[in-house]
Amino acid sequence: MRFLECERATLAKLLPDLDAALSETPLMELERPSSPGVRLFRDSGGPGLLVPQAHQGRGATALDALRVQRAIGSRSPSLAVGTTMHHFSMATLVGLGDLGGQPDGLEWMLIEGVASTNRIIASGFAEGRGGAGILQPSMTATLTEDGVRINGVKRPCSLARSMDVLTASVMVPREDGQGEELAVALVPAESEGLSVSGFWSSAFLAGAESEQVTLTDVLVPPELLLRTATPAGRGQGLDELQTAGLIWFQALMTGSYLGVASALVERVLLNDRIPEHERVRLFVETEAAMAAAEGIARRVDSGDLGESALAQALCVRYGVQDTLARIVPRAVELLGGLNFMTSDEVGHLAACANGLSLHPPSRSRMTEPIAGYLADRPLAIA
Repeated sequence: MRFLECERATLAKLLPDLDAALSETPLMELERPSSPGVRLFRDSGGPGLLVPQAHQGRGATALDALRVQRAIGSRSPSLAVGTTMHHFSMATLVGLGDLGGQPDGLEWMLIEGVASTNRIIASGFAEGRGGAGILQPSMTATLTEDGVRINGVKRPCSLARSMDVLTASVMVPREDGQGEELAVALVPAESEGLSVSGFWSSAFLAGAESEQVTLTDVLVPPELLLRTATPAGRGQGLDELQTAGLIWFQALMTGSYLGVASALVERVLLNDRIPEHERVRLFVETEAAMAAAEGIARRVDSGDLGESALAQALCVRYGVQDTLARIVPRAVELLGGLNFMTSDEVGHLAACANGLSLHPPSRSRMTEPIAGYLADRPLAIA
């Protein structure tokens, strides 16, 4: 298989016409704040990528999804990063459906509704807060007779301008009166009290629509509140859900940024004036990084979503960061100053490819927890 052929074939199989539509649209148009990328993703059936076919989704495996994100990243960094957050939310909802054990339960009804109507899900989970679990609430909730009223802010929140639904984790009283439990609230974008305001001022990844979402006394009815029946931070079920969510997040975000770097590498590979040994070197390093990421996806597909898989996912993600730090500047150098000076594309791709290191959990914060894990202590997320 030639460079990116497998990834683009997977994208064409699962989301027909999306790759062609993206390739026909200028890169910088896809990267601007009012990018058509999210619309193209929606029209192709992208929101249901991770939803099983039995629930009107595309039934993608983790390996499929990784390849799709790399393919999209090679066309539009903003779309790859933004849709990773949608897929993270969907993977969490599917995980809740699996925990519920009822194929016709409320969770699956909501998931099926997202897939069948191509709704965009934005993530209000607190994945960016230091010292907090990926589902640990950053918003407050008050139980009322009509449902739950939620207050809080999420920034940045990808896909904020195009979202149909915001997922937010909140603590609510248990129905049996015995303390509190974590719940996932599905907040329709048109809800009274939900507002979107500007936050992302950088020109890089502007098409991901990463803005501020504010919830002010937003009422969420009971049917849009998915309870986990497990106290936050305790209990095997919740721990499994958090761990699985983190693994999905690391794998898909790694694939997205590998796609961004691959866009630069592809330009080098197509330039026969660049020495063969330089082209082959970049090809080998990029494919080795992808093979490592595929190893994580295969573990997910085998049902291995435990602590060991999370530790490996983090190691692969940090290793890929190092690979990108080598191949991106080298690709820019090989493409030469004329390419850099006559187009914004090379510089834009190079800057966007550095974004993987900015996503939580950062390597610096995870140094001590990983060292503890090597000493046979449980893996903590800083």
